[in-house]
Parts: sequence; C-alpha cells; structure tokens
Amino acid sequence: MGMMQKIMTWMRGVARKIRADTGMTTSEYAVGTIAACAFAAVLYKVVTSAPVMAQLQSLLKGALDAKF
Repeated sequence: MGMMQKIMTWMRGVARKIRADTGMTTSEYAVGTIAACAFAAVLYKVVTSAPVMAQLQSLLKGALDAKF
C-alpha cells in the first residue's frame, strides 16, 4: 500500500468519525438549557433592579421628549 493510499484511508476514517458524532446528546441539551435559564434569570434580575430601571426610564423619557 502506497503512502498516498494510507493517507486517503486515514482521511476517510477521520471523516467517518466526524460524521458519526453529529448533534448534541440529551445531557448536553439539558446542561445548555439550564445554563440559558440561569443566564436569563440573572439578566432579568439585573434589568429589573431599581438603578437599571431608573436609567431605562430616563433614557426613554429623553427619547420621547426629544425636539426635532
């Protein structure tokens, strides 16, 4: 078997392994979902905090009172 054939055989094996491992498993989906929910909860707490709400309200008031 020539060197080029060995390389091609190796490359086919690698490609086969890559195709066989597609997508996430159920446990990976579960961990990803939990992480996304935790991030959403932290973001919600930050956005609904008093200082952030005051800044958002002043920003919105300034945008609505803008003179054109």
